[in-house]
Formats: sequence, structure tokens, C-alpha cells
Amino acid sequence: MPKVTEKLKLIFGDKALRMRIIFTLVGLAIFRVLAAIPIPGINKIALANFFQNNQFFGLLNVFSGGGLSNLSLVMLGVGPYITASIIMQLLTMMSEKLKAIYQEEGEIGRKKFSQWTRLVSIPLSALQAFGFMILLSKQGVLTSLSTSDFVINIIVITAGSALLMWIGELITEFGIGNGTSLIIFAGIIAAAPTSIGRLLFSYDASQLPLYLGLAVAAAAVIYAVVFITEAERPIPVTYAKRVRGNKMFGGISTYLPLRLNQAGVIPIIFALSLLLFPQMILQFIKGASTGVISDVSNVLLGWLANNWIYGAMYFFFVFVFTYFYTAVTFDPKMISENLQKSGAFIPGVRPGGSTAEYLGKVTTRITLVGALFLGIIAVLPLAIKAFTGITSIAIGGTALLIVVSVVIDLIKRIDAQISMREY
Repeated sequence: MPKVTEKLKLIFGDKALRMRIIFTLVGLAIFRVLAAIPIPGINKIALANFFQNNQFFGLLNVFSGGGLSNLSLVMLGVGPYITASIIMQLLTMMSEKLKAIYQEEGEIGRKKFSQWTRLVSIPLSALQAFGFMILLSKQGVLTSLSTSDFVINIIVITAGSALLMWIGELITEFGIGNGTSLIIFAGIIAAAPTSIGRLLFSYDASQLPLYLGLAVAAAAVIYAVVFITEAERPIPVTYAKRVRGNKMFGGISTYLPLRLNQAGVIPIIFALSLLLFPQMILQFIKGASTGVISDVSNVLLGWLANNWIYGAMYFFFVFVFTYFYTAVTFDPKMISENLQKSGAFIPGVRPGGSTAEYLGKVTTRITLVGALFLGIIAVLPLAIKAFTGITSIAIGGTALLIVVSVVIDLIKRIDAQISMREY
């Protein structure tokens, strides 16, 4: 406890760090205010019925920060920006030129990459806004709008998504933590009171052992998330002795830490985006079409509504994206070259290609553990729902994983800022 008190004194006693925290809180507060301002022309009764009878949009609402449930100015959340990031990462894997820009040109290359991601997110926002407007109009949620009102709403929603993307980047640069992750985190936390209220409303004293079991399971999941997030595989590294003038340098031993889950929470977000986008398209086709196309959409939506099929696809995408994101962000060849240039080597492994191959094999093995863990955590709430019938925690595992991961990352960033200021 004294350490916590001392750390809080350091945080709020340092003006620069205090301003970063205040900036982050102000950015999240602006996001929550925007999420409460609806677009015009909404039938509130039809909107409430629509979300009550549609689990898919209920899930999408959580990751839009609650802005979708009242069709707010930021109803799309950071979804288009995340989708644009997925597209750019895929292009990076397919194009050597883009990969070189992202990995080898340093800060300038990353700025170019970020700018292209922003540009891609704008048309994606407009496309999603158009799809939502058509779908909600067919469902009677939006009252009859003129063509000009329809276009204005699309422009407003697209601008709201771009504004939220900008706020996230400002938080990343001038605040504490990753702005996009914090916005998703804020949306989940904002939806928590409603979920807890529903659980309390449906409370049944005869199911008290079940509730206690779920509480124990939640504590176990939190512990597992922290353990896997912090777990790492140390690779021993030795620096060769070098003589410069009359002095000898090197000869020291250290290690290269490889995390079990290097991708963090990104695979979960990627998988959700990939699963939610087709469902949105199918919902749009179902509402806008008739005949065979509508029947096919109903069949596909029925498959996705099946917990076992949805869970299997969810697990598969999380597993694949864990390997994919690790491959994008961790380049064994580049690390091998950097070690060789600095006169370092892994004991028992030849420098150069052999070191890159060794690092690749180790990364593949430890990523398997991280990918399986993320996949299990992602589908765990679906399994609990299938066996217990409790729907109020259907998104608990994914939300819990994101919340815990963001909190761990935030604590590390604050500790890094404190350490930097102490030195």
C-alpha cells in the first residue's frame, strides 16, 4: 500500500505526467459526450425494439462505445479505422515495398503508413454509414428522410468516425496509452452498468451457486490474462569481446525477451471486425432484397446465429490473426541482422540466417500458446451461455480480455513515464 501511495504522489506531483492523464480523461469525456448526441429522424421505440431483438447489433454497440444504441454522431466508433488497419496490414504482407516502408524507414515510414490508413478509413466509414442508414430505414428505425437529409446524415456519421479517429490519435500522442484501445475500453466500461443491471434484474436466488461459480471463473480469467500477457521466453544473447585502443568492450551476457502473446488484444479486435462486417452486409441484403437473395441471406444469418458455428469461426480467426499480427510486427531476419551488426550472438547458434531461423522457430512455438489462449478466452462466454443460458455475460470474455489488457498496458506506460522522470 505505501508503494501505491508513493506512486500516486509521483504521478500527480509531476506536472507533465499529470497533464498527460488529464488530456486522456478529457479526450475520453469528449468521446462519451459525442456518443450521447443522436442523429436526427430516429424512432426511439423502433430503435429500442430493434436492439432488443438483435444480438449481433448489441455486440457491435458495445465496441462502438455505446454510440450505436442511440444512433449517435460516433455510432461507428473506431470500427472503420480498425478495418482500414486490417486492410493495410494485409497489404503489407503481400507487398514487399509496403513492408519495407513500414519496417525499414523508421518513424517516417510509420507516419506514411498511418496516413494511408486514415485515408482508407474515410471511404470505409461512408460505406458503413450508407449501409446502416439503408438497413435502419427498412426496419422503420429512421423515419422517412429526404435525399438531402439522408446524404447529410451519412456525411455527419463519416465525420464523427473521422473525429473519433483523430481523438484516439491525439490521446496516443499527448496522453497516456493507445488512444484506439482506450476508446474501446471506455465503451466497454460505459456499457458495464447496463449489463450488471440486467444481471441483477434477472437475479434468481436458486442460482446463487451458479453466480458464485461465474465470479470465480471471472477471477481465474483475469489471473490467466495477466499471467499470459506478462509471460515471456528469454533468449540468451552474448556480446563478443572487442578491443578498441587500450580498452576492451563486450563480453557481457543478456537476454532477448519474446512474449508468449506478442499480438496483445489486436487479434480479438481484428476477428470481431471480420465477423461483424459480413453480418452487417447480410442484414443489409436481407432488408433490401426479396426472393432468392433474401432467402440466402436468411440462411447465412441463421448459420452465424448458431453459437457453435459462430464460436468455431471466432476461434479460428483469433488464432490465425494472432500468428498474422505477430508475423507483421516481429521480423526474425531484422533482429538477426541487428544482433550481428552490434557484435551479439545467441550461444550455440550461428549469426545471420541460422539466428533468424532459430528465432522464427521459437516465435512459432510460443505464439501457439498465445493463440490458443486468446481463442479459448474469446469463445469461453459463448460456451458459458450455451451451458447456463445466461445471456447478460455473452460478451464478457472478450470485453474482460480487452479491459485487463488495456489496464496492464496503461500501468506499464505510466511506470515508464515515472521511471523516465526519475532518471
